Amino acid sequence: MSCAIALRIALFTYSTKPRGSVVHTLELAEALHDLGHDVCVYALDKDGSGFDRELRCNYELIPARPTPAQVDGLVQQRIQEFVNYLSTSDQVYDCYHAQDCISANALSVLRAREKIPHFIRTVHHIEAYTSFYLQQCQDRSIRDADLCLCVSLQWQEVLHHSYQIYAPRVTNGVNLQSFSTVSNGLESALKQRLGLSGNPIYLTVGGIEPRKNSVTLLKALIHLRASYPTAQLVIAGGATLFDYQDYRDQFFAIADANHTKLEHALILPGVLPAPELAALYRLADAFVFPSIKEGWGLVIMEAIASGLPVVTSNQHPFTEFLCDRQALLIDPYSPDAIAQAMKTVIHPTVSQDLIHQSQPICNQYTWAASAKLHLNHYYSL
Repeated sequence: MSCAIALRIALFTYSTKPRGSVVHTLELAEALHDLGHDVCVYALDKDGSGFDRELRCNYELIPARPTPAQVDGLVQQRIQEFVNYLSTSDQVYDCYHAQDCISANALSVLRAREKIPHFIRTVHHIEAYTSFYLQQCQDRSIRDADLCLCVSLQWQEVLHHSYQIYAPRVTNGVNLQSFSTVSNGLESALKQRLGLSGNPIYLTVGGIEPRKNSVTLLKALIHLRASYPTAQLVIAGGATLFDYQDYRDQFFAIADANHTKLEHALILPGVLPAPELAALYRLADAFVFPSIKEGWGLVIMEAIASGLPVVTSNQHPFTEFLCDRQALLIDPYSPDAIAQAMKTVIHPTVSQDLIHQSQPICNQYTWAASAKLHLNHYYSL
């Protein structure tokens, strides 16, 4: 079949908030649209506010009601909301592509009912759930898919070893129209609103949660402030399916116990609209991301595109696209190592060299290239 044939493609994501897999979904959708395909994004919308930016492609927002506090019930309800909405739809697509466990489980139900012919599932990363129900949902979303894709070699190997599934790798990208060194005019007001008066200013994106390694980063900041008492750390983001309340309680207990050492040091703006997040990158002196589990690390590429030097974990998947000349690669479990890297990364010579060496990544990973890889697999179905 010729790749000149336009496809009707449905992409599914569990949220409208800018988490990694959601950003991947939207950028992929627009790149496929720009290549001439008819694309529609289906997303659960729990607060009625929709996406934080306009999309060039079609989309449908699926109302998501308040959920039970218990996480199994939450996931079960979200799957059913997808199923109920899509069961009444008369839209027909050539490809049905889920970007997460929840939408993939819904598509599995619809395929069993012969409402759709097949579905694809991209595995961004695999969680170690303690809940038997959640583990079943995750396994089903992977094993039931007609085709699994993944975004890194690390997860390709995990899928092969744990599930005996070969998942072709598709790349991520960075949107250079959104993330760059060019001001969008929001920087000054945002700096004032957030109280960014410190020096140096460090940024991380992803909120406070276990796999972002937030507690270890906080301990590193406490060490750092002994040498740089005016340093500030901005932790942006935080919209996730789970609240990780016990972990957040631990984080804030440490912060409260070290209040005098951390006064004015922690800035927690929450989820920011895309233009404000782009401006926030430009207000920082360095990007610090000691995450211990990621599908890829889209925010690292956004930081690089914004002209920031990067400190991140010396492990996969980061080392798949970064070398030690392009970022300071550290032991993510060592607060001392993170703190030392935070000191080193702001040295002008180090900073400028890291920025210079990392810039080629921006042209190496594009959403247009990712879309073309996806199309090869879509046509195979």
